[in-house]
Order: sequence, then structure tokens, then C-alpha cells
Amino acid sequence: MILEERIYTIKVGQVAAFLERVERQGFALAQRVLGAPLGYFTTEVGDLSMVVHLWAYESHADRERRFAELFAIPEWLAFIDAVLPLIERMETRILRPAAFSPLTLNAARAINAAT
Repeated sequence: MILEERIYTIKVGQVAAFLERVERQGFALAQRVLGAPLGYFTTEVGDLSMVVHLWAYESHADRERRFAELFAIPEWLAFIDAVLPLIERMETRILRPAAFSPLTLNAARAINAAT
């Protein structure tokens, strides 16, 4: 199992607009293809213009397959066009749980069972 940590630095003053577009346009599409996220967060201390979300995948191949499916949906491409002007910077980290981590492959499968 792998986890994807996606960090968006949003233009100052635009976090609410970004989240509104995600909720209205993109979240349901992403969830339909990627499965339920482990979490979707904003920052309260430090850089106040950040949005962070975590997704679980069985493997890199699983992630690649799901992304290919997502980016084949015209509504997703329209969503990307709508949010890109609000984004200042994007980062992605792929995380692998340590052997003793409470998050297991079975937990990730349960999270993504809806897909």
C-alpha cells in the first residue's frame, strides 16, 4: 500500500474559493474514481494558505490507473481549469507505511471499496 500526500499552496485570500470549487465541482468526481480520501485538511498555524489531502492506493500501478481514468473525464478537466488559477504551488509525496503502522492494506481496501 502507498499513501499520496498532496499539498496545495493556494494564493493568499483564495483558500475559501478553492475549497468551494473542490466541494462543488471536483470532490465527488475524485472520490468516485480514487475512492474516499483518508482526509482533506486546511492549515491553522504556519502557512495559512495550504490545503492537504491524503489518499490510499494498493500500489503505484493502482494510483496510475485511477489517475488515467480520472483525467479521461471531461468534467474533471473542467474542474482543473477552474482551480489552477487559484494554486500557487503543488507538491506530492508518496508515503509507504512502516511495518508497524496501524494503517494496513486491509484498511486501504476498505476505504476504497466504493470504487
